[in-house]
Formats: sequence, structure tokens, C-alpha cells
Amino acid sequence: MHRKVLLCVTALLFTTIAFSQQIRIIDKKTQEGIEYVFVYDLHQQNTAISNRLGYIKTSDFQRDDTLIFQHPSYAKKTIALANIRNHRVELEGSVVNLDQVTVAASKWEQNLSEVPNKIETINAGEIDLANPQTSADLLRSTGKVYVQKSQQGGGSPMIRGFASNSVLLVIDGVRMNNLIYRGGNLQNVITIDPNIIANSEVIFGPGSMIYGSDALGGVMDFHTKNPAFTGDPGAVHGNIKMRNSSANNEVMGHVDFNYEGKNWASLTSFTYSKFDDLEMGSHDMESYRRTEYVERRNGRDVMVDNPNPDVQKYSGYDQLNILQKIRYEPSDNYNFDYSLYYSTSSDIPRYDRLIQRDDNDRLKYAEWYYGPQLFMMNSLRGEISGVSSLFDQAKITLAHQQVEESRHDRKFRDDFLRHRVEKVNTYNAYLDFEKQFNAQTTLFYGLESVVNTLNSTADKENINTGETFPVATRYPDGDNLYQTYAAYGLAKWNVSSKITLQGGARYNVVDVHSTFNNTSFYNLPFDELNLNTGALSGNLGAVYRAGRNWEFHLNTSSGFRAPNVDDMAKVFDSEPGEVIVPNDNLEPEYAYSSDFTVKKYLDGNGVIEATAFYTYLDNAMVRSDFALNGRDSINYDGEMSDVTALVNTGYAHLYGGSFYLKSRIYGNFSVSGQMTVTEGEDNNGNAIRHAAPTFATAALMYDTERFTGEFYLRYNARISHNNLAPSERSKLHMYALNDAGNPYSPEWYTLNFKASYKISESLKINAGVENILDVRYRPYSSGIAAPGRNFKLALQGNF
Repeated sequence: MHRKVLLCVTALLFTTIAFSQQIRIIDKKTQEGIEYVFVYDLHQQNTAISNRLGYIKTSDFQRDDTLIFQHPSYAKKTIALANIRNHRVELEGSVVNLDQVTVAASKWEQNLSEVPNKIETINAGEIDLANPQTSADLLRSTGKVYVQKSQQGGGSPMIRGFASNSVLLVIDGVRMNNLIYRGGNLQNVITIDPNIIANSEVIFGPGSMIYGSDALGGVMDFHTKNPAFTGDPGAVHGNIKMRNSSANNEVMGHVDFNYEGKNWASLTSFTYSKFDDLEMGSHDMESYRRTEYVERRNGRDVMVDNPNPDVQKYSGYDQLNILQKIRYEPSDNYNFDYSLYYSTSSDIPRYDRLIQRDDNDRLKYAEWYYGPQLFMMNSLRGEISGVSSLFDQAKITLAHQQVEESRHDRKFRDDFLRHRVEKVNTYNAYLDFEKQFNAQTTLFYGLESVVNTLNSTADKENINTGETFPVATRYPDGDNLYQTYAAYGLAKWNVSSKITLQGGARYNVVDVHSTFNNTSFYNLPFDELNLNTGALSGNLGAVYRAGRNWEFHLNTSSGFRAPNVDDMAKVFDSEPGEVIVPNDNLEPEYAYSSDFTVKKYLDGNGVIEATAFYTYLDNAMVRSDFALNGRDSINYDGEMSDVTALVNTGYAHLYGGSFYLKSRIYGNFSVSGQMTVTEGEDNNGNAIRHAAPTFATAALMYDTERFTGEFYLRYNARISHNNLAPSERSKLHMYALNDAGNPYSPEWYTLNFKASYKISESLKINAGVENILDVRYRPYSSGIAAPGRNFKLALQGNF
């Protein structure tokens, strides 16, 4: 009898011990597991990170340890291991978290309160509630990044007066900018699937010290979800999402699933989206309506009346995104990741060109569309952790990107359709290290290599006979090579518990080479272009934490943008009657910037934040009058056009600031508001094209265990004709006209609502109404009007 009791007690004891070696971290409100919670003891000798279901193993901790639980979206919690009941730890979501973590600042995790840079983080909860159609819409939903759209299938972010090839796109640590990113508006951000983004970060101001060329205005760093380890080999988990939106009859379907092996895991994701022609609002701005469009009838182009002028005819498209990730973790100190990213689309009509009119008030183009936009990237990353004399953590990233984009245009009643196709290959290699010398001092350093190649082809097709004829390519039709090599180092010094200093430098070598096989189209006086240059950039900053509730961030930094093939070698019409020609006598342009941020935390119930910045852009590449073979104009695409080229003669001043407030006001109610102001002028006193108008948001939120709702306002200030950049004043088809017949960008605002309701542990519904008042408006510099009243409904399930 005693023996049986002893055996039972022993079995029970072992069961308890085995079970107690694992605890689950859950959201106090939803009771769901929380992934990526960082857990450590008071001495930071032992650490753990929660898996997809919120579990951590406690075998590395001592029974008498006190554990600290930290996550960007939750209040930090400290509790003795012995006091944890039922093997569960509940974390409470806070209005604002004082211990937010950033990766963008150094490529390694840092506490945001130790980083001088102005950085905006977008977490999974915010992405879910925003329910964006594209990643461009995701950036816009922050209220801190302005987004321009030339067509529905696009979105060009503007940050502190910079855009396009002067801001940098990064996905999972790999830069997307390549040798044909242009100074005009870019749409490449839509190739990133918002349904598989875990979180995103935006650096405001130059980020060249870490990321290299193009990071003048800022860096947008997107982090996709990773394969998860749940401690249950053979388990399959996943998510399904479907959404419909009324303004463009959007139909979206998404599925992702995670499979776990013994020491490896796989994540697979598919998203398909279809967007019909976009319908604008029904009030105000009659001139934005699409009254006519072109159809081909009986072999002839005719202009026909639009039965519903609020429908922006020929603006729809569809898109497919696929992601495959495999993670292999042979030990605690090594892990390897392979990732495949694939995105393609249907033809995407360039709407702003389709509404452009000629001198006879006829629609200028019968067709103008981008061909399927292909993006495919394979990347392999290895990480090593463990103390050595050179590093505590190291990672190597190798990536290959394939990008194909094409432009197809045909003028009204012209039988020839022009095709221009660009195929880019990019090879990226990064070697990054982190070394902590002591509790106060950490060094981040690394090496980088980026090589781009381009193949540019073009022809014109007789749409009646199918015959094709050669035409001039957009870029040189021979070899095109862009390569850059760099080394950087960044040091962080926690002088005390209140003061952190950070500074570093980077040097880049840039080489650009292009050849022309056929120079007869424009009788170019050369058949080869070469550029060899270097660029030095750096930053120095400080953070002062005055107690728990005040932070002061001061940062000075420099950024650069090296000329690429698009700057140096392309021939194209930037606007009617003007053509840009090659010029290889270019040098990098530099931005020197300072910003100062003050944060006041409201005892865990909110935050007030204000930022001011100033940027001086030197040696700017600006379009200027030029001569080709001694001539100041040439015949381009059947039209006499003034000859221009990019030259390093410009400089500009940009300045402004932002204000942000978020606070819990009563019970489950909270409010938020933010406003961004950007001003600037170039050396001629003209406004800067990519300086967005003043824009702001204000919101009232209600949050319970199952329901989250937000009523919010979006506001956009007016830009008068005198304050429009000269390059914008000729685009009469895009802007409203004042009483004198001159273009300007009107003021507008919208009222909106979005909500999320958790039906069960595995089912959630998201709904919302955008532009409740059905206002007809067009964001600054955009060629397409924004959606009118738009009902959105999404259903999400997990298994």
C-alpha cells in the first residue's frame, strides 16, 4: 500500500515538474497567446522568447528567479517565477508602451527609448484594425506618412519632402530600391502583401548610415511573419481571411499555414486581390469626374460618354502574392531562414495619363498601362549567437531579386502601340554584427554589397497588322551595371540610466556603367556612360530620459543618394513638351538633417510627442535645360520637346514638424491625434514637389475584450497655385482650377469608422466605412481620385 502511494506521489511530482517547465503568456483581454514576448531574469543571464501560442520553457531559469516579461504592445510585467499561478502570465495591453523595441535603427533589436532617431512602429494589432488593401494603404493608415497615387494600383510614400528614389524600401532586411527607381512617383510598395506583415517601422530622416544610398527622407522597413515553433512537431496552424470593399468591388482572399517539424518550421502564404474600377465620391470638385473615355469600335478610336462619371473607368487590376519561408534551428545558437517572395499583377492602367487631354481638348491617350508588375526574391539568412571576441550576434543575408516592369502606350487614333520592357536582377549580400563590450557599450557594424543589372528593350506594334518595329528604349539597350560596396559602424553608449549616446559612420563606393548598342534614334554623341564615386555618411545623437515620464531625443545625420541608371542614362518624356537625356557628369546628392523630439508619458495612460526637423539638401540632382549635339530641342515621340538633363546644381531647405497625442480618457475610451507639417524651397525659391501638404488625423476609440471601434477624421490642407512646385503647375488634368484658371490642390477632410469584433476564439469580423460623407477629393499630386463612401467587410478565421 505504502509503495503504491509512493509511486503515485512520485508520478504526480514528475508530472508537475514536467508541466511546470512550460508557462503560457496570454493577453489579459482576449486570453490568446502572445508571440515574441521577451522574457529574462533580473541579471539578464537567461532569456526566452514566447512561441506562436505564447509558450516559453522555464528550464533555464532558477526557481527563485524574478522574471521580466516585455513586448512592444503590452505593459512590462515583473513577477517571481514561484508566484506564477496555473502556469499562465497575463499581460495587459497599454495605450502606450514605454519599452517598445525597434530593429530598423541598427538591424538589431534596441529599446526605442535608447534610439535618437524618430521612428514610427506599426504593430500587428494596428495592421489588423486598419485592414488595408495594399501596403501603401497601410503606410497611409498611420497618419504619419503621406501617400500619392497616379493610379489605383500604386502608392508613392512621401516623407519629410522626399519620395520615390529618395526614400528607401526594405523587406526583411533587404533593400528593394534598384538602379531604375526614378525621381517621379513610384508604385513598388504595393508588391508587399499587407496580409503577411508582422510589423513595420518607418525611420524619419536620413537612414544612409545603416542602409546606404536613397535613404534621404526616411526608411520603410517591413517585417513579414516568420515560421513559428509551438513545441508540437507535426502541428499545422493557419489563418484564412476574406474581404470585400464597395468602392472598387474589391474581392480578396488570403490563406497562410504553418507546419512544424522537430527543428524546422515552414510558413506558406497566398493572397489574391481583384479590384474593379474605383468609384470616387459624389460631392464637390466636379472637375474630377471621368466624363469621357476611349473605346475601340470598328477599328477606330472613339470618345464615349461615361454613364457614371464618378466611376474612374479603366482603373481596375488584380494581384497575386505568394510567400514561402522555411526556418531551420539546429541549436539555440544557430538558425537559418530561406524565403521566397513572389508578386505579380494584371496590366495596371496608368489613370493619370488616361485623363490627360491634348491641345484639341481630346483625350490624349487611347491606351496607357503598366504591364504585369513582377517581383520575385529568394533570400537566405543565417544567424549565429554566442559570445566571441568579434561579436555576440552575427547574421549573413544573401538575396537575389528579379523585377520586371513594362510600359505600354498608344495615343488617340494612333495605330501603333509602344512597348517598353525593363528586366532587373539584383544581388544583395549583407554581413552584420553586434558586440556588447559591457552593460553600457554596444557596437553594431557590418559590410554590404549590392549589384544590379538591367536589360531594356522596346518596340512598337501595329495593332491592325500585328507588325512590330524597333523604337528607342527607355534606358541604354546594351549593358547596364550598378554596384555599390560599403562598410559601416555604429556605437551605442549608455552613459547612465538617463543618458544614451549613439554615433556612427558609413562609406560607400558606387560604380555605374551603361552602353548603347543603337544611338541612331537620337544621334547620341556617345555610346558608353561611366560613373565612379564614393559617399560618406554618418549620424550622432543623444537621448535623455528625465525620470520615467519624459524623454528628449536629439539626432543629427547625413544621407546620400548616388546617381543610378535612371538618373544618368534614360531618355524619356518627363512631361508634355520636355524630354530628359543622359548625363554621366553626376555626383551624389547629400542631405544634412537634425531633428529634436520631446515625449511626455501620461503615467502609462498615454503619450504626448512633438518633433521638429530641418534638412539641407546639397548638390541636388535637378532637371535643368541641356543641349544634345548643340540643340536645345529634339523630336521625341512625334513632338518637338525641349532638351533637359539632371545636373548637380541645386540645393534645398526643408523643415517642419509633427505632433502626436494618445490618451485614455475614461474607462475603455481613448483619443488620439496627430499632425504633420512639411515646408521647403529650392535654390530658386520654388516649392519642393514632394513636400506634402499639412495633414492630420484625430480619433475616438473604444476597446473591450471582444470589440474595438474607432471613429476618426482625416484632414488635408490646401496648397495654393503659388505654393505648387513648378513641375506640378502644368498638370491641369490632375488639379482643381481656381478662379483665374490656375491649378491648385484643395483642402479636404473625411469622416471614417472601423471596428473589429471577436466572435469566438477562432473567428473575427472586421468592418468599416471610409469617407462617410462621400466627398469627392484627390490627394495632393495624385492622378486618381480617392474612393468615395466605401464599406469594408472582412472575415478572419484561424485553425
